[in-house]
Formats: sequence, C-alpha cells, structure tokens
Amino acid sequence: MTTLVESARALHELHVSGDPLILPNVWDLASARVVLAAGARAIATTSAGVAWSLGSRDGNELTRDRAVDVVRRVVSSVTVPVTADIERGYGETPHDVATTIASCLDAGVAGVNIEDSLRPVEDQEQRIIAARTAAENAGIPLFINARIDTHLLADVGSTRWTEETVERAEAYARAGASGFFVLGALRADTIATLARATPLPLNVAFGPGTLSISELALAGASRISAGSSIAEAAYSVAQQWASAMFETPDAVVSSPPILGWAALNSLVHG
Repeated sequence: MTTLVESARALHELHVSGDPLILPNVWDLASARVVLAAGARAIATTSAGVAWSLGSRDGNELTRDRAVDVVRRVVSSVTVPVTADIERGYGETPHDVATTIASCLDAGVAGVNIEDSLRPVEDQEQRIIAARTAAENAGIPLFINARIDTHLLADVGSTRWTEETVERAEAYARAGASGFFVLGALRADTIATLARATPLPLNVAFGPGTLSISELALAGASRISAGSSIAEAAYSVAQQWASAMFETPDAVVSSPPILGWAALNSLVHG
C-alpha cells in the first residue's frame, strides 16, 4: 500500500506548469469514484459541495469533525492522493488550524486547500505556519494550497490586483505554502504573470466563463480546479427534473442518464 508520505510526495509531483493537475472537485464517496473512473490522478474535495450535502452553508459553518468524516470516506474509497478543501481551517486561531491539519492527516489526506478570506497577510502567514508545523511534526510533506481571495476585490487583473495577489503568494510561500490558488475567470496574460511571479505552482479555476483547459495550461497553470461548479451542476439537474415533474404535465425524458443505476452501483461498490 502507498504510504501517506508517498501519496503527499506524489501530489507535489503532479503540479507541473503547462501539464497541470486536473481536479474535478468531489463532495462524497460516489462523486469521488465517478471522477476517479474518469481518469483522475488525484482527488480534491469542494468545501461547498461537502457542506451542502450535509445541510450546511459554505463559508466555515460546517464543523471540523463532520467535514473530516466526509474526507475520510473519500480517502478510503480511492487509490490516488486526496487533497481536502478545509475552508479557513475550521477555526479562528493558528492552533485551530493545526488541529484541523492533524485530523486531516489522520484521515489520510495528502494535501489541503486553505483560503485567506483577505485576512491581514501576517495573520494568514501564522495560520499557514501552524499548518506546516503540524504536518512536519507528523512527518508528512503535506501539499498546502493557499487560496488567495483577491477575486473579492475590484479590477481583477489590474496592476494593483496583481501586486496584492503576488504579495500574498510570496508571503504564504515563506510561511510554508506549497502552491497558491486564485479564483475567477482569469485572462491568459494574468495567469502567465502570476505563474512567473513566484516559484509556487499556480492553481486556477475551470468553469463557466473561464478559458479552456488547454488555454489555462498554455498560460502556465500547474493545477486546474472545478471548485463547486460540478456540485452546482448536479443539484441544478435535480432542480430541473423536479420542476419539470411538478410543473410540466407533458414532460418526458428524452434520454437516459449517462451514468445509470448499474454503472453507479458498480462504481460505488468498486
């Protein structure tokens, strides 16, 4: 069996500029198995999808124990490295973040995604230091993906926006981050600028309004994530079917689902 150390090292090696790690984010065991069967080299959870599936809103409302329980089941169901979206670290202090990291490592996680919510840089540095220290104390080269939330600012792609993003990326690198994640439908030149600005691998988003996978890779991305988009699409299908069944008496199903009962049964059992 692959050890967690080996799994974490493998996750690091999958981050290659121009040949990025593709992560269609999952939120439960079944979605993880579906993504794995599609060819995933690693699995990433979406905090939003996990929260919604458990009846919580996204935004650090889910408790650490409930979130890690889902991640543990995902890890146990796949044969590739798993990176967990742990929102802000499920706690307000660096100690809380360290506790979350210890729980994630116990669950078999090879990487985590921690968002900064535009906290003061020094504050987030301390949280990343706490995460790195907890991983080092456990002897695991955890991949810490530092999400930089400058998508919340105006003028994405502007000089000031780029400076703020790069400043945070450099600070988080010094604190022990392994990579950084910037949300939004970024232009190719913006991605290229960010990719050149620091030695850390750059993670960008894929979804409605973004460039294609090939364009994101060509611009210099080392990791491409779907975030909550796939979970949103899945729940949208449920809403569309429910609305049609309730509101459209002559509604018909034109074609069966791509993944039917037998296929899903097989994937979940496998």
